[in-house]
Amino acid sequence: MPEMTDKGLSVLVFAAYHTLVSGEVVRKVVLNDGKGHQADKQGAEEMVAAGFLEAEGERGRLTDAGEEALSALLTTIRQARPYATR
Repeated sequence: MPEMTDKGLSVLVFAAYHTLVSGEVVRKVVLNDGKGHQADKQGAEEMVAAGFLEAEGERGRLTDAGEEALSALLTTIRQARPYATR
């Protein structure tokens, strides 16, 4: 995975959160909903620069590389579960 700050990772982590909660793979992320929810601008720019995200106005779409990075992050999160919950 390309080097990213925590701000860049936060965009990916938010997609992971929604994937875990919904049970569906997230491919689109809200960059700014106009109601106070917005991704960190620097983080979104890092995701674009890394080739993980294509910005489409107020939304972004994970690229194939972004989906692979999301999958790897989800695997890591699931492997980090406390033993008692496995």
